[in-house]
Amino acid sequence: MRRLVYLVAVTLDGFIAGPEGGDPSGSEFLPVTPDLVEHLVASWPETLPGPARDAMGVTDPGTHFDTVVEGRASYEIGLDAGLLDAYPHLRHLVVSRSLAGRTDLPVEVVDGDPLERVRALKAEDGDKDVWLVGGGTLAHALLPEIDRLVLKVNPSVIGDGVRLFAGPFSPARFEHVGQVDLPGGVRVVTLDRVR
Repeated sequence: MRRLVYLVAVTLDGFIAGPEGGDPSGSEFLPVTPDLVEHLVASWPETLPGPARDAMGVTDPGTHFDTVVEGRASYEIGLDAGLLDAYPHLRHLVVSRSLAGRTDLPVEVVDGDPLERVRALKAEDGDKDVWLVGGGTLAHALLPEIDRLVLKVNPSVIGDGVRLFAGPFSPARFEHVGQVDLPGGVRVVTLDRVR
């Protein structure tokens, strides 16, 4: 069965964006350093947005994911940059009630139960996983189906912002299965759910 993998950058205190939300990439607390880009190109090329892939000449389809799922706020980061589909190389789903009925978007809008849709995605045939790119509210809603965390842990503390999992108390256990320490200070930590 395919897995749902939440791969995201996070601060030491568990935030994926600042208090105002928006695109945290390249911020002071979640910088996109050359060593991180090199790691992503080598290990997770399908997680790079289409324009970045084009600019760097990345054509590798990747070996981990064929589908990306994200919430409306995360999707709007791409829209604000003029991208209707930041990941045209992947099947792209956006969980949003406010975008329901839009036929002009090149993504699948999921306006119903995201857990039900993700369970259906995981049950499909295939050897590639489903990538959850964000945000924190959707990650919390999908927590029962998250099989793996890949956290790009940055050596920064911000005190407030968009939480890695934004929602009520809901314990889940994961175990450490791997780690890559990058020269710039980011630790790419992989954890699998304990079932």
